Amino acid sequence: MLSDYHLHSDFSADSQEKPENQILQGIKLGLKHMCFTDHVDYDYPLDEIFEFDMEEYFNTLNALKEKYKDQIEVHIGVELGLQPHLQERYDRLLSSYPFDFVIGSSHVVKGFDPYYGEYYEGRTEYEAYHEYFEYVLENIMAFDNFDVYGHIDYVVRYGPNKNADYSYEKYSDIIDRILQKLIEKGKGIELNTAGFKYGLGHPNPTEKIIEKYRELGGKIITIGSDGHKTEHLGYDFEKVPNILKTSGFNYYNVFKNRKIETILLDS
Repeated sequence: MLSDYHLHSDFSADSQEKPENQILQGIKLGLKHMCFTDHVDYDYPLDEIFEFDMEEYFNTLNALKEKYKDQIEVHIGVELGLQPHLQERYDRLLSSYPFDFVIGSSHVVKGFDPYYGEYYEGRTEYEAYHEYFEYVLENIMAFDNFDVYGHIDYVVRYGPNKNADYSYEKYSDIIDRILQKLIEKGKGIELNTAGFKYGLGHPNPTEKIIEKYRELGGKIITIGSDGHKTEHLGYDFEKVPNILKTSGFNYYNVFKNRKIETILLDS
């Protein structure tokens, strides 16, 4: 079984799942590794607070890591909701705790979360999606302190027509710039299977984007379910090996102490 490197627990404001339940499910599925990446989104514009007690987070997860060390490798990461003005604040956070892995994501665009319909008001879906990708690029230009960029096309999960009118080719101008900048900075992407959960029929990002990342020289890729409940853990992972191999990868990556490791798909 593969390794799930994007999952959430009740430390995230949008999950009610206990970390131990996620670990027990990971053991049941036969995962090699799992990494908690609970949300920290400073300056989130709505009432939800995507912050938590980091001392409690590490104490809780380290205890569980020790408890289940003979059954599964548990790692401690974080998913940062990037906005350009937060660079120094996130750098202070990351220098204060021994994270194994850091996902950089774009959840807020100029004060709006594309999860909510108001982000799309007063403009075409194309304009809203293109602005989202432009903001992803802006975040990548501003930040260096992350390992992979999460669900690069997150916006298509929630648009008026979701991905019915969306393709890599339609946005290739800006997506290629995103991928080139990630590669230039030595950063990875993830194959996030939640796109299947959301009924898109594709991962986030799409297979075409993963292929393009590899074609341009990208080498770092992690796998994540973006699971917020136990039933989401390892979601549709049976599709992952074929997607990776078709995209030119015969491996995937995990991180420990912010150091990359490579795992061959057939190992």
